[in-house]
Amino acid sequence: MERIEGAAVSRCAASPYLQPFTLHYRQNGTQKSWDFMKTHDSVTILLFNSSQSSLVLVKQFRPAVYMGEVERHFPGSLTAADQDRPRALPVALPGSAGVTYELCAGIVDQPGLSLEEVACKEAWEECGYHLTPADLRRVATYKSGVGLTGSSQTMFYAEVTDAQRSGPGGGLAEEGELIEVVHLPLGGAQAFSDNPDIPKTLGVIFGISWFLNCVAPGLRSQ
Repeated sequence: MERIEGAAVSRCAASPYLQPFTLHYRQNGTQKSWDFMKTHDSVTILLFNSSQSSLVLVKQFRPAVYMGEVERHFPGSLTAADQDRPRALPVALPGSAGVTYELCAGIVDQPGLSLEEVACKEAWEECGYHLTPADLRRVATYKSGVGLTGSSQTMFYAEVTDAQRSGPGGGLAEEGELIEVVHLPLGGAQAFSDNPDIPKTLGVIFGISWFLNCVAPGLRSQ
């Protein structure tokens, strides 16, 4: 996962995942403009494995995170990007600079599937757990990337057991996914969330906080 070689960057001419736009508008009599991206909405799933008393996370290499770290350590690395051809990075970082811990998640890009069905599909592909929509509890729906995308994300929760894990997970190889499934023991969840040196998404932090406040107290009383 962390063996990244031949890194080169170019400008994005077209993409099925995002489109850049500029909104021109007048607010309280003042003319303004704002650049934004059109992207897909998404779902994310917080899984609790009661057989192992652990939260199920995923770990993967994120190119955007990697390039953010490259630009932070070596300012100007992106300015030389050429639209016609990829240009090798003048300085590269180890692949670990782009690896993050996340909740199982996926974009909503298949017409006809409900949010619950998309969540179940992602739980199977990424983590190997078989779920049905009835297994899911909706936690929250919120806006993500409000300054850039304004897309919506819906978080679900599901309790699973080892018996429900009938696949390896790891994502779809044909789509280039390379995902590691991580079982985080409950006893270390808060420390994991609080540790600023562990790269993680806000969804992980929120998910752990929600679980410890809304689910864990009921587990202790059983």
